[in-house]
Amino acid sequence: MRWRAGAVVRSIPAAALLLAAGLALAAQGPARAQAAGEPVDVALVLAIDVSRSMSREELAIQRRGYAEAIASREVLQAIDYGPHGRIGLAIFEWAGDFHARELLPWTIIESEADAQAVAARLLEGESIGQSRTSISGALLRGMALLKTVPYQAERRVIDVSGDGPNNQGQPVTGLRDAAVDRGITINGLPLMTSDGFAQYFGISDLDEYYRRCVIGGPGAFVVPVHEWTEFPEAVRRKLVMEIGGLAPGSPDDPWHEPWRQREDGTRQPVVPAQFAAAEPYDCLVGEKMWRNRRDLFYDGGR
Repeated sequence: MRWRAGAVVRSIPAAALLLAAGLALAAQGPARAQAAGEPVDVALVLAIDVSRSMSREELAIQRRGYAEAIASREVLQAIDYGPHGRIGLAIFEWAGDFHARELLPWTIIESEADAQAVAARLLEGESIGQSRTSISGALLRGMALLKTVPYQAERRVIDVSGDGPNNQGQPVTGLRDAAVDRGITINGLPLMTSDGFAQYFGISDLDEYYRRCVIGGPGAFVVPVHEWTEFPEAVRRKLVMEIGGLAPGSPDDPWHEPWRQREDGTRQPVVPAQFAAAEPYDCLVGEKMWRNRRDLFYDGGR
């Protein structure tokens, strides 16, 4: 199915996903966690931000959005169209560089039953907010997972979502460069919503920060999310492009254009990594903001 600009995507209720997963598993069996040496079109790591700048409701929206996207018709079609017709998927939550919680070990998805089983697993749990934001720590964890991937992967991708800049752990650019040197592509899903605590700890140009400081590798791109209502479609689109190895705006992109028209007349961008920067960008902005707040606190507000 080829998507039209402005197409409305209906959300799959969580209860329906759980019921469908149970029926599919009963008929076909569970997703396979281990299949050593099996070829896959992509080994994909989803790194999901659970920092405390996000509310409990926002964390639930994230989980549900990823579950619905993985089980969606569009993602299943993207998997089916691949040369091998299967992908390897691993998912974890991250916050500070001391926190990485596994949600899904390496798992093959090649059927609707596999996808429904993964979606049901995501919907079973609850995300708990953690302190700090270490994108570099998330990249380290993603690189470690890809180093031990049990499949023969045509491509290796880390998909990072987050609502603020790196403010703890190693500088993010060094880890980005290390991942790219290993043949890994890093894509970004910057959450630029104005609600929750993100407005106090985030930056207004988070999409540019991700483009300049976080993403990298062949075909890397950013899909900014400005409203939580956009999140399910943004995740779905991102997964389709990552699974298909599609470049933003290419004729094979199921959305076809790098911009999607919203109902209010504005457009949601898919921003590629390749650019010619006229001015330098401060990739340590998050660390500096954190130090300034810490100093202000310890100085008693003076």
